[in-house]
Amino acid sequence: MKNTQQKQDDSTKIVGHLINGEIHYSTGPAQDVFNPSTGEVSKQVQLAQKHIVEDAISAAEAAFPAWRDTPAVKRARVMFRFKELLEQNAEKICQLIGEEHGKISHDAMGELQRGIENVEYACYAPELLKGEHNKNVGPSIDCWSEFQPLGVVAGITPFNFPAMVPMWMFPLAIVCGNCFILKPSERDPSSTLYIAELLHEAGLPNGVLNVVNGNKEAVDTLLHDERVQAVSFVGSTPIAEYIYTTATANGKRCQALGGAKNHAIVMPDADIDNAVNQLIGAAFGSCGERCMALSVAVAVGDEAANTLVSKMQEAMKTLKVGAYSDSSNDFGPLITKEHQEKVIAYIDSAEEQGASIIVDGRNIEISDFEGGYFVGGTLIDNVTPDMVSYKEEIFGPVLQVVRVDTMQEAMDLIDKHEYGNGTCIFTRDGEAARFFTDNIKVGMVGINIPLPVPVACHSFGGWKRSLFGDLHAYGPDGVRFYTRRKTITQRWPSANIREGAEFSMPTMK
Repeated sequence: MKNTQQKQDDSTKIVGHLINGEIHYSTGPAQDVFNPSTGEVSKQVQLAQKHIVEDAISAAEAAFPAWRDTPAVKRARVMFRFKELLEQNAEKICQLIGEEHGKISHDAMGELQRGIENVEYACYAPELLKGEHNKNVGPSIDCWSEFQPLGVVAGITPFNFPAMVPMWMFPLAIVCGNCFILKPSERDPSSTLYIAELLHEAGLPNGVLNVVNGNKEAVDTLLHDERVQAVSFVGSTPIAEYIYTTATANGKRCQALGGAKNHAIVMPDADIDNAVNQLIGAAFGSCGERCMALSVAVAVGDEAANTLVSKMQEAMKTLKVGAYSDSSNDFGPLITKEHQEKVIAYIDSAEEQGASIIVDGRNIEISDFEGGYFVGGTLIDNVTPDMVSYKEEIFGPVLQVVRVDTMQEAMDLIDKHEYGNGTCIFTRDGEAARFFTDNIKVGMVGINIPLPVPVACHSFGGWKRSLFGDLHAYGPDGVRFYTRRKTITQRWPSANIREGAEFSMPTMK
């Protein structure tokens, strides 16, 4: 790994790009990267202009023929070594996540582990890419299917999981034989770039994985360049819709994962103490900056609602908010000052529209980190579906409680929402749980599990406006997304037999 351009001042922290196996520092525009715990600028990230992205695509295109023809078992061996390097360097990766995202070290370690699990799944490539074969489907005729890589593919990933979400994409795409262009979030780019360097240290050939940091110019270049065959995206719904519409209009395969408003139904028979413990982590972990964050508790009956609110209020007294460096903290700051203000505005609007602020996190102060972008855990009761804070994704440490009379009313509420990413139900009733899983119009469902994020051997994706595209992320759907089926039918006729011309449709009659 080498630099294509030496930085003039080594004390200046600049994040560049990784193109064709080399760290590249361009002369284009740059953007500040902040430490959200302090509000201070920690470094700058260079923003790739169109020609830089095109250089990365060219590098991937040049690397593709040799990588496509590399046996799957050899591709998998690179991933085995990559997994070991990720584990050996976990502490440094988590530190980089904490410095730029604000995620507490134990939460960052959990994110990294979920990413590693996707690398482990990618190590299974020789089995995942096995085709289907039938001998003698007709006289001396064999037929088989195989799964071939697409070529150059791209991933555009969000700030909230700078390690995990990229590893939803590029490990599987690469072991399937593709070459990858990754455009991570410019808000916290360092951990993503470092992870890509580790993959090259594991033996990945130059050009197979390229990382370009940038903004809309970089994204649009990927969406319009005809050499890019497919695009994966995770982010907000308006951007996901734009990515999907633009990519498909340019003839690309696309999966674009959008926003969420995840509900938990709390039934009257639920173990409320367990529900409270689960909801605390699911609502406030990672400061609520998760697309699977549990942001709405739908309590069935006033008795269940009153008990839930009372116990949540008491449990939230022990929440500890602060900087990433203190592992005793439960969660850290939001990513930017602007997002902090946006989350507070949602809380303000709920109060203005008649909801009850039970626990207020708007004016939290963290000693020695007064400039950080902190919002404390917030609990809001008596929320109704017409409120702005209910309709929109808050993406912060806010749990809202909606009260209904029946389970069916709760399910109708969930089904009517534009998002359908994740949901769960807390109950002791197996019949109710089964009815819920069979009928709810949501892509990922939990029973007494508030964050039903599928493990790596399954696939992740929501319904409705939480996903644009037919295939979910990673797992079996990921293999299908990054490959295309080719079916071959062959016959080797006997030298002693020559058949005449056939003009009717071939059959196996």
